[in-house]
Amino acid sequence: MRQIHVLNGPNLNLLGRREPAIYGAATLADVEAEMRALGEKLGVAITCRQSNHEGELVTWIQEAGLSGADVILNAGAYTHTSVALRDAIKGSGARVIEVHISNVHAREEFRHHSCISPVVAGIIVGFGIAGYRLAVQALLEMKPNS
Repeated sequence: MRQIHVLNGPNLNLLGRREPAIYGAATLADVEAEMRALGEKLGVAITCRQSNHEGELVTWIQEAGLSGADVILNAGAYTHTSVALRDAIKGSGARVIEVHISNVHAREEFRHHSCISPVVAGIIVGFGIAGYRLAVQALLEMKPNS
């Protein structure tokens, strides 16, 4: 069965509470429930995880990449700072779709640069939590990662 890991970084556990005008009212639990239901419908095993700790995200990316699973990654603020996440993606061979709920290019200047964009398969920005569904669709249209 095809495997997709949905990994969320720092502060995404605050979805629905943190700046709802930017990130919306949906909670992380809502996103995860939607991803699991979509996985069941499509016959895909979806694993959802969130961490505020960079090293934990690195480990999860490595595990996914080395096992041939695809990754949907919303790295939060680590997007703009983490060479470690970039190296984990590249080193493990993980196929990753980078997702951002908000349009980071319409926000503060520091959010315009992504350390991980050069090593991911694609980027989905600014579609709210629908970006996660779009990422699943994109991954399923690609050949399985092996």
